[in-house]
Amino acid sequence: MKVLLKDVRLAFPDLWTAKQFDGAGPFRYSATLLIEPGSANEKAIEAAIAKVAADKFGKKAASLLQSFRGNSNKFCYLDGNLKEYDGFQGMFYLSSHRKQTDGPVLVIDTNKAPLGEASGKPYAGCYVNASVDIYAQEGQYAGIRCGLIGVQFARDGDSFGGASKTDGSEFEDLGAGADAETEDAFA
Repeated sequence: MKVLLKDVRLAFPDLWTAKQFDGAGPFRYSATLLIEPGSANEKAIEAAIAKVAADKFGKKAASLLQSFRGNSNKFCYLDGNLKEYDGFQGMFYLSSHRKQTDGPVLVIDTNKAPLGEASGKPYAGCYVNASVDIYAQEGQYAGIRCGLIGVQFARDGDSFGGASKTDGSEFEDLGAGADAETEDAFA
């Protein structure tokens, strides 16, 4: 079930280069999305989970969901308090993936222009709008999964575990005269 999440924080983005999990399995793109408890985003995710579970598992849905919750191998939506990462405390997180064979993730800017990796956006810690597909899987690998469809950079946020971003506003305009003085000092 397709869900559009608005203004959620992005963590662990692998949006341009598909990677294997711990060096094994299929190559895939991924992103972790931090969700505020009680938000419209959380309600949309929980509603989608309930619907896809009911559609796939019928009368067993409630008991299966109870057994899946809390198990990262079976459930894509988990309590952030279980992780010791920046920004996870007090939040939920949604792990989303896209197989490399399904093609790249759509990554766009606020004006819907395509973004490339060299743009520096989106980055871990910024806020995005994300299109995801929540689905139920049965059989040997039964669980609730989340496919990653697209990500739109929405706004800046404090970068997680990496270098801070700047727009240059903290620097003074030194002008052409400053360059000449510096060159003279080293002559």
